Amino acid sequence: MSEPEQSPAVPPPATDPWKGFRGVMAGTLVLEAIVVLLALPVVADVGGGVTWFSGTYLVALAVVMFLGAGFQRRSWAMPFNLGLQVLLLLAIFIHLSIGIIGVVFCVVWGFILVLRADVRGRIEKGLLPSQQIQRSP
Repeated sequence: MSEPEQSPAVPPPATDPWKGFRGVMAGTLVLEAIVVLLALPVVADVGGGVTWFSGTYLVALAVVMFLGAGFQRRSWAMPFNLGLQVLLLLAIFIHLSIGIIGVVFCVVWGFILVLRADVRGRIEKGLLPSQQIQRSP
């Protein structure tokens, strides 16, 4: 009886492919926090002024984004990041410009999810450069 043909196992990546991806997510959160803080003068001038609620909400959201950038190695990082996007979208009730910022960053995070799926698929298929079998000449 012959053994069934087994496909060669996909070698694991030699380097951590998620390291750069985590850096992209952390950088996006930092950029997002800066944009939220830069929106405060817009709310102050155009939106009728910054109230204690709107100021506290936006500054707290930006601080949580800055802090969250340091937690991108955790297994709960992506749900956390997407939860922050929901909180940013809810800020449309503070001012329309904040809601527009929320929509823009939701599109960015949607693209990050697409990239994550692409990286995961490449790892499973063994298509990363660090997974390629080195052939000697």
